[in-house]
Amino acid sequence: MSSVGREGGDHLVRAYVITGGRARPSRNHFDLITLVVLAARLNRSTLNPEACQILNLLEQDAQSVAELSAALRLPVSVLRVLLADLMEAGHITASGRILDSRADRSLLEAVLAGLQKL
Repeated sequence: MSSVGREGGDHLVRAYVITGGRARPSRNHFDLITLVVLAARLNRSTLNPEACQILNLLEQDAQSVAELSAALRLPVSVLRVLLADLMEAGHITASGRILDSRADRSLLEAVLAGLQKL
């Protein structure tokens, strides 16, 4: 298993190994709430195990960067590098922030009131 962390019997793989020594994504920048979607089923034979895990998760449904980071137990900085590589290779697409214009004003006011009580 190649996972960053100390959970269970996982082997420790340093983040720089997973990203090929890179600390920043090549060109694409992903917010925590950027929605990532599987674009095409391309050849995965040259991808590292973490990139394959990302694509496997995206086969089920589109996910945000934060959700992927939590599911894979990878730091967001590492995930951003992997996502940039996957986007450049044509495996994924990303859409901007998720905006829901259907939000009920009364619900938002109730949430605000509850937060102010804290």
